[in-house]
Amino acid sequence: MTAGADGGELLVEVLRGAGVDTAFGIVSIHNLPLVQAVQEHLRFVPVRHEAAAVSAADGYARSRGGLGCAITSTGTGAGNAAGSLVEALTASTPILHVTGQIPTRYLGQGRGFIHETRDQHAMLAAVSRRCLLVAGADTARGTLVDAVTEALGLPGGPVSVEWPIDLQYLVHPPSGTTGDFGSASEDGEAAVPRAADGRRLVAVAGGLQARCVTGTEAVVDVQAVTDATEILVSARRPAIWIGGGGRRAGRELLELVERIGAAVFTSNAGRGAIPEDHELCVGNYATMPAGQALLDEADVLLSVGTHFRSNETATYGLRVPAAHVQIDVDPDAIGRVYPVKVGVVGEAGAVVTTIAGAVRPGAADRDWRQRVVAAREEVRREHRAHIGAQVVICDAIRTALPRRGIVARDVTIPSSSWGNRLLPIYHEQDNLFAHGGGIGQGLAMGIGAAVGRPGTPAVVIVGDGGLVVHLGELYTLAQEQLPVTVVVFNDGGYGVLRNLQQAHGLPAAGVDLLAPDLELVARSAGLAYHRVDDPATVADVLSAAIGAGGPSLVEVDVVAIGPMTTPFVPPVEAIVPGDEPS
Repeated sequence: MTAGADGGELLVEVLRGAGVDTAFGIVSIHNLPLVQAVQEHLRFVPVRHEAAAVSAADGYARSRGGLGCAITSTGTGAGNAAGSLVEALTASTPILHVTGQIPTRYLGQGRGFIHETRDQHAMLAAVSRRCLLVAGADTARGTLVDAVTEALGLPGGPVSVEWPIDLQYLVHPPSGTTGDFGSASEDGEAAVPRAADGRRLVAVAGGLQARCVTGTEAVVDVQAVTDATEILVSARRPAIWIGGGGRRAGRELLELVERIGAAVFTSNAGRGAIPEDHELCVGNYATMPAGQALLDEADVLLSVGTHFRSNETATYGLRVPAAHVQIDVDPDAIGRVYPVKVGVVGEAGAVVTTIAGAVRPGAADRDWRQRVVAAREEVRREHRAHIGAQVVICDAIRTALPRRGIVARDVTIPSSSWGNRLLPIYHEQDNLFAHGGGIGQGLAMGIGAAVGRPGTPAVVIVGDGGLVVHLGELYTLAQEQLPVTVVVFNDGGYGVLRNLQQAHGLPAAGVDLLAPDLELVARSAGLAYHRVDDPATVADVLSAAIGAGGPSLVEVDVVAIGPMTTPFVPPVEAIVPGDEPS
């Protein structure tokens, strides 16, 4: 597209430059040129709700390690997308969210033009890293390039672009290259964030800078890295905690782990940075007794890109070593939850590579590795005992999926109890879940991930309550004929909150729901349907559903399968009668 292009063709040009081949959305009179061009030149997936468009773009981006794109209408359409933009912002997922806007001659006048809303820009700015407005045909290309650059910059996140419909139809002046935005590589490895001129975006103390660097070089505080290295060199019982900010530094972290023999803990977001069948990977189990005991023994903790979220630290009651080295791209994160001896602001991969090159192998205590392996086995053995019959389902999913199969999890008891911890994850791009804890996003994330990785089987774990939030996306799944198996745990409501109420002797309130006949729903969409009400049949059913290579729905009758040995209560602080602070 060397000549001038209308808005839709321009969007296609920019998406191609960012390595994006698909956009998700709902067509509207205020985005019609964009949708038409994407469908003609790339792929447009018509979802049933704007929130699902953003969630699908989120799953697409996470599964590839690059950018996702969602297209919505203005006004109500943009408002519908807000909740999923919050999730993408929480997860730092790079998304280009393009929303239409009313004609420029009516913009901001409050005339009640169809799809107009008051101060849409402020609304989108609140739930995105930034909101930009296409102000003219001559600036549209630059606005889109800026949006993609910022979305892919560290730490990443959604950027919204408002595009008035009259400007979408205009021919935009030609330009040179849109730049290398660091799209995912052919082997699925994570993108390297780059500015529009090709320079790599690196973190320094004070923010992002674009520098001409190669490989894993980056500009960071050299003294801080030196101080961090000295602490790790002297470690005899080292531990590493990997959060979402470290998930794209898996290779570098694995080298460091093996050089120093460190115990590896992860947040939910950091899962898969180190394959969870590695013998030193304790995983998302820091608050289990054996996990806490191991942290108590550790003499150094290196944390990489983690928020130390409340539900993963027993509401900040978890104890960590006093010798705490923290790496994060966000200067404000350093020492925010736990005190640090040394804080390094920088890109995780670059900093970890520098440290790994300086430490010497074999410095850890001779029996430290054995204690780490023992703790890893103990937390899993204890966890399996807690979840009872559902351990069969966990094992069956992992057996039926290939090693690089996609696992998407909505907020439901199986996800929160064992899907986020016990179900093994071997690569960070296969680990999809709602960082912000919102229900209803898992199905669309799984759809987006399956589109992003063609032919890769995916399992989506949902509850009946969460599924119905976006039930219409089952028809998107059927229409796109994706290899996604939706495993629905049907307990007739919001089981997590029901358990919480029961645990505190509260009456049930708002948790009991009329569930649809899922077999009828599946048949109406043309999805293969299976039902599981006996643990003895789980493995065969899931193997058949996942192995078929098409879309299917598996309903798990939670009541028939039987209760967990220990009822799951969410690990969050709740104020209930008798617990109020004085």
